[in-house]
Amino acid sequence: MLAGRAANRAGVPVVLDPVGAGATAYRTETARNLVEALEIAVVRGNYAELATLAGHKAEIRGVEAMGGRGGPELAREAAGVLGCVAAVTGPVDHVSDGERVVAIANGHELLATVTGTGCMSTAITGCFLAVRPDDPLEAAAEALVAFGVAGEEAAMKAKKPGSFHVALYDALYDLDPKKLDSRAKVE
Repeated sequence: MLAGRAANRAGVPVVLDPVGAGATAYRTETARNLVEALEIAVVRGNYAELATLAGHKAEIRGVEAMGGRGGPELAREAAGVLGCVAAVTGPVDHVSDGERVVAIANGHELLATVTGTGCMSTAITGCFLAVRPDDPLEAAAEALVAFGVAGEEAAMKAKKPGSFHVALYDALYDLDPKKLDSRAKVE
C-alpha cells in the first residue's frame, strides 16, 4: 500500500499482480483493498484471479487457476469492474481497457510448468508501462507479446521445465524490436 501510494503521488503507473486472489480470503481482500485504494494502471493475473476480482466464482489452487479460461469477455468485464486495464494471461492472453480487447497468441505451454512466470510477465508489463505510461492497454499487450515470444524462443532450446527456465531468461535478454514485430500474434 505504501509503495502504491508513493507511486501514485509521483505519477508512476502501478501494475498489480493479485497473486492467489480467490485462493484465500486474505489474498482476495488484500487485492480488492489495493484496487480500491490505489490508482492502478494494469491488473495482470490468471483467469481465476481476475474472475474473482470481477465478482465471479473461480477455482484456484494455491496460485494456479483450475478449469476455466479467460477470454475477451472476462478481460473486458474485469477492466470495467476494476476501472483499469485488465490483462488475463493464459494459453491466449486477453488485454482490455473495458472497450477494446487485444488477444495475444504468443507463448508456449512450458510457461505454465515454471513457477514465477506470471510474476515475470507482470514485471515486464511494468517495464513496458514505464515507457508507455500514456497507453496502458498497448503497453500491457506489447509486454505480453514480448514475454510470449521469449517463451517460444526458450522452448526451441529447452524441452523440459528446468532448462526452459534458464533459457527463458536468456531469451528475454536477447529480445529485439525486429524479432517482436515479426513474431507478434495479435488480434
